[in-house]
Amino acid sequence: MSAWASRPPQRLPAWQALREAAQRQASALPRLDARRVVRFSHRLGPLLVACARQRVDEPTLGLLLELAAESGLADAIRDLFAGQAVNTTEDRAALHMALRATAPRPNASLTAPGKGGAAAASHAAWQARQRLLDMAEDVRAGRWQGCGGKPIGAVLHIGIGGSHLGPALAVDALGGDGPEIRFLANVDGAAAEAALAGLDPETTLAIVVSKSFATEETLANAATVRSWFIERTCDPDVVARQFVAVTANAKAAAAFGVPPAHCLPLWDWVGGRFSLWSAAGLPIAIALGRAGFEALLAGAREVDAHFQSAPLADNVPLLLALLQVWHTNFLGASSHAVLPYDRRLRLLPDYLQQLEMESNGKSTRTDGTRCEVDTAPVVWGGEETNGQHAYHQLLHQGTRVVSADFLACATPAHALAAHHDALLGNCFAQSQALWEGHRTADPHRLTPGGRPSTTILIDELTPRALGALLALYEHKAFCAGALWQINPFDQFGVEVGKRLAGPIVRALRGDDDGRADALTSHLVGEVRRLRG
Repeated sequence: MSAWASRPPQRLPAWQALREAAQRQASALPRLDARRVVRFSHRLGPLLVACARQRVDEPTLGLLLELAAESGLADAIRDLFAGQAVNTTEDRAALHMALRATAPRPNASLTAPGKGGAAAASHAAWQARQRLLDMAEDVRAGRWQGCGGKPIGAVLHIGIGGSHLGPALAVDALGGDGPEIRFLANVDGAAAEAALAGLDPETTLAIVVSKSFATEETLANAATVRSWFIERTCDPDVVARQFVAVTANAKAAAAFGVPPAHCLPLWDWVGGRFSLWSAAGLPIAIALGRAGFEALLAGAREVDAHFQSAPLADNVPLLLALLQVWHTNFLGASSHAVLPYDRRLRLLPDYLQQLEMESNGKSTRTDGTRCEVDTAPVVWGGEETNGQHAYHQLLHQGTRVVSADFLACATPAHALAAHHDALLGNCFAQSQALWEGHRTADPHRLTPGGRPSTTILIDELTPRALGALLALYEHKAFCAGALWQINPFDQFGVEVGKRLAGPIVRALRGDDDGRADALTSHLVGEVRRLRG
């Protein structure tokens, strides 16, 4: 991405002007009138993105758009969709948009993905999608039978990170009418025991998702689940019959016991946190069926088209990224709260933690120099209205600047209209209270106001709407990375601690190789002493 801007972000003219704008707006709030509400509200398919309660006036918005132009955002978006190697540190394309493409054109160019071959990626993704949808329909219709000759009645999805968070969010949010679906990610043995509790090994399908088929946590859980199947069925063919692998390493999956017919592909141009649209989304397709999964992709595709073609001034993902840069780098916000006022979106903060912090939690620019400006904020949040009785005290009266996204659905999925009115009323009121504050002579009851937030109102939480919402956040993360001039598609920081874990595990088992530091050695020794 370094080619998109010739200078570090803080040396761009618009960045310098934004510093002055931040000082000018330190004590003055924009007037929230009907004109501003219309100007700062954006309709994007089933989503209404309302940004009027942001501490940004028209001149400042103009400067932010100048920053986008100086940062080469138009070129960045073009390169992303063209299949260029925007993942610069690994020399890869980032073609997750191809996963939700429609059927390929008969005469499409099949240049290799990563070398401008977005059409090739779309073609491969479409072919894999037909296989995963056929598998899903076989499970849903009872045609896929376990080793006892009975239809599959439960699905256990084994993954971690993006291969877990996205599918778990979609299944929890959208429900479905398929078999029971459980998720296993944590390597904690208690998680494995809970995931397996009450399942019938003769009617359970296991899905193992690992691009490399070498992810330690996933393979540890998969091995435990495999042993559970074999021990309880005494059938050596149960793995070949009741396991599916989603991976780029079919050879390793075969060695584990999964036959090629049950192996679905992933590619190096699909990052884990963008993989729910791929075969990693098989549990979503099992829950929703073919039409539901296609609608999820269609919602994302609608946002893709907007992101690719809209002018910068009207490009909603870019505008959200610019607001994040404004908060983080000029208004001093070090964290961002995600506040879903719908129980079905309770896993959204977890999903966005990975999407935003794993993407943009970097301190090195794409040219290898140190980034001298703050990058991704800490993302946190939870299910509302529970949060109002937990951390909203800090939001209203705390000393730290926190930006926030409020999310709500206009239409509920239940018949308790009074409950939904109360839920929406609290959502809208909390955003208003953060903005307006409360003036009083009692300093203990004073709330300063001026706390920025965006409200995303979803027409109805359908597969299409969820697809649009997640694609909106994906493209926002990409734009923020481009503005900070970092690569949002690698995650080398994740690997550091995992490399150290292996020797420590061996030390816990009695094979201490002496590479741990003094404190770790002390802790290992204490654990071994307590175990006797």
